[in-house]
Amino acid sequence: MVLGTSSGAGKSLMTAALCRVLRRRGEQPLPFKGQNMSNNAWVDQAGGEMAYSQALQAWAAGLEPCCAMNPVLLKPRGDSTSEVIHRGRSAGSARAEHYYRDWFRPGWAAIRAGLAELQAAHPRGRLVLEGAGSPVEVNLQARDLTNLRLAQFLRARCLLVADIERGGVFAQIVGTLQLLSPVQRPLIRGLLINRFRGRRELFDEGRRWLERETGVPVLGVMPWLDELFPPEDSLDLLERGGRKAGAELEIAVLRLPAISNFSDFDPLEAEPSVRLRWLRPGDPLGNPDAVILPGSKQTLGDLAALRRAGLDAELQGYAAAGGHVFGLCGGLQLLGRELLDPEGLEGSAGAGERGLDLLPLRTVFGAAKALGQRRSQALWPGGGSGTGPVAGAGGKLELSGFELHRGLTTVLGASDEAGNQPVPLPLASDPGLGWWQALGGAGGLVAGTYLHGVFESGPWRRQWLNRLRQRRGLPPLSLDQPHHSAQRDQLLDRLADAFEAHVNLEPLLKP
Repeated sequence: MVLGTSSGAGKSLMTAALCRVLRRRGEQPLPFKGQNMSNNAWVDQAGGEMAYSQALQAWAAGLEPCCAMNPVLLKPRGDSTSEVIHRGRSAGSARAEHYYRDWFRPGWAAIRAGLAELQAAHPRGRLVLEGAGSPVEVNLQARDLTNLRLAQFLRARCLLVADIERGGVFAQIVGTLQLLSPVQRPLIRGLLINRFRGRRELFDEGRRWLERETGVPVLGVMPWLDELFPPEDSLDLLERGGRKAGAELEIAVLRLPAISNFSDFDPLEAEPSVRLRWLRPGDPLGNPDAVILPGSKQTLGDLAALRRAGLDAELQGYAAAGGHVFGLCGGLQLLGRELLDPEGLEGSAGAGERGLDLLPLRTVFGAAKALGQRRSQALWPGGGSGTGPVAGAGGKLELSGFELHRGLTTVLGASDEAGNQPVPLPLASDPGLGWWQALGGAGGLVAGTYLHGVFESGPWRRQWLNRLRQRRGLPPLSLDQPHHSAQRDQLLDRLADAFEAHVNLEPLLKP
């Protein structure tokens, strides 16, 4: 089990590295996190919701992600409430002050059922568990679901990870160990210092001190890796500098208050010629080459935040002046004309709102979720003028990804000054997956899709970028690009290489 001295210590990536290393050694690692709190989700082949970090660990382990790997997922809604997902399905909502009173027993039952399902599917596998936050939050220990309770239940051998980049690493480790009970302390088999900058021998004295004072061996010192790994938390997005040598395009991505599925942008982050600028409501929009509205857990709440900051009018003016705007999932809904919430699911007391009115769309929120993996042929963007289907190696380009949203979106008529009725055109052969529309003679264009993962298609992503490059007079990029999953796999290999070079696993593998 990989535990951390705090949130953001690097547990998720160290667990992924451990899974890839064990796979290389001929084992079948089984990633598992009993309870995760995240709006960065994945949908498995059965249509179940799980945290993206466990999907990443599954790919590291050579497995297809399944929600048994993350049986309890909490999706924050704001105002101290979260949606509760048990074994891939929505089970209700919980307020923070009542969560452990109302959800502890069903949560523990879901965790045990997920474990049983995973172990039954892979009886010779080795569980690789990830903890959550700190394991010694004293006000929560009595109702702990995912740290030491699980470690004791499974008699797991635990690795404690501390992030030296944040400072105070000695206090992090000693304080955590001091707060463990005498029964729990023997579970910690080793310490891992993460994100160390400089020569490792500079930490030799610190290593000896930790081992002498705690009696726990330091199994490794992981260096700072100059790689763009998927962020573990939306707060990590703000720590990204946004500077990239050689970048030719700037794409602004709105960091909405209730942003979700920010892993959608990993493929764009990996493009050498693209700089992503994360923009909070209230920051100046500027004049980027494109603006992307990401997914949102609270679409109407984020719409209100845009309005309070005056960003709604800025976006409308940007598009009218020839800018390109793209919406993903909740971002697509924000681009529409009407957002109706008859059941008050978005906290609107049954009222409706006018959207950004950049696409003539109406979204009606309902209790049912659209959940599932999807495949569809791309119809946009085309070459040059942007019309016609996108050509891949076989003449047609198939997009793949997943849907994860509430709300049914339909197209409305839209009259222009000449009395015509222009309507947006479908982005894919499945007309409900997304739409695009050119705006007047200034060259503006607005598009959006419900398909999470659309940017993972190398040819599609490059075709979209080439439209932006054409407007800047830049030469086109090659469309001969693999799916982003290939780049992600190479990144996991480099992570595992560093882990093997700097961490001694043997004390964790011995009974």
